Amino acid sequence: MKVLLTGAFGNIGSHTVPELLRQGHEVRCLDLDSPGARKVAGQFEGKVEVHWGNLRDAGQVSKAVTGVEAVVHLAAVIPPQSDEAPERAKAVNVGGTTHVVAACREQPMPPRLLFTSTFDVYGHCQSKPPPRRVEEPVQGTDPYTHHKIECERLVRESGLEWCIFRLSDVPVMGLRDAHPIMFEIGLHNRIEAMHPDDAALALAGALKTPEVWGRVLHVGGGPTCQVTYRDYLDRLLTAMGVGMLPEEAFSPKDYVTDWIDSSEAQRHFGHQRHTFDDIVEEIAACLGWKKYVVPLARPLARRMMLKLSPYWAKRSAA
Repeated sequence: MKVLLTGAFGNIGSHTVPELLRQGHEVRCLDLDSPGARKVAGQFEGKVEVHWGNLRDAGQVSKAVTGVEAVVHLAAVIPPQSDEAPERAKAVNVGGTTHVVAACREQPMPPRLLFTSTFDVYGHCQSKPPPRRVEEPVQGTDPYTHHKIECERLVRESGLEWCIFRLSDVPVMGLRDAHPIMFEIGLHNRIEAMHPDDAALALAGALKTPEVWGRVLHVGGGPTCQVTYRDYLDRLLTAMGVGMLPEEAFSPKDYVTDWIDSSEAQRHFGHQRHTFDDIVEEIAACLGWKKYVVPLARPLARRMMLKLSPYWAKRSAA
């Protein structure tokens, strides 16, 4: 099958490209031209067709969609960038999806469309017993969730053959810079992770599974990846040698994460191959030789991270 993958060289896309190739698909990639994307694209040189383009440009999207049999639409501006530049994010997320839908509809043989949404669309639900189920009402709480809810509507009303995945948290399998958003999630919040390779297997699996089309599915890591945010951070930071940060540095509020019922997706795709322990070990392994110097840098690293917390700053000022 000839497949267009938007956001092909991002976090999930970079894992989905090799899975699609492994399953014998002809892959066309659409992504913004940047040094980082070029570096990832270099891994697939000669194996995929690359279109450098912007989702905000309807002509570039139409060109990328022409002649494909399926579109896997991953590309999006996510938090914290969507909070920092909400209008730009809306132009990419909602405007870009509008262009993808229109480009698919204008084809002589419209391709099927697989759209990736998020488990954040249920709003603040820590007071409800988990897990969240797809039939529950959705509620936008920030620009990103409002965008995803609107995009889901666009896809469902498109007249195309469609499928929507509401994905759980898919961490980057590598080292990332700290950001203030990490302190906005209360440590008590439930969160479900998923290895990007498992997300990729489910995405590729949908293309050959007739039963999932016309459906909204939860796709997550499953019970072995369901943790609290306290456990999530504690295990990751400890594995990287930094250690858990003080509770006072974090918001006490509910956040828009939860555990989800992804049993139906697991029955179809068998994608839940990695536990949260596997994810932690793989991310920690990215330290390489740096693990030997982390103990020396640990106090400085902790101070720098805590400076990003508005809650820790207020406590220190007091």
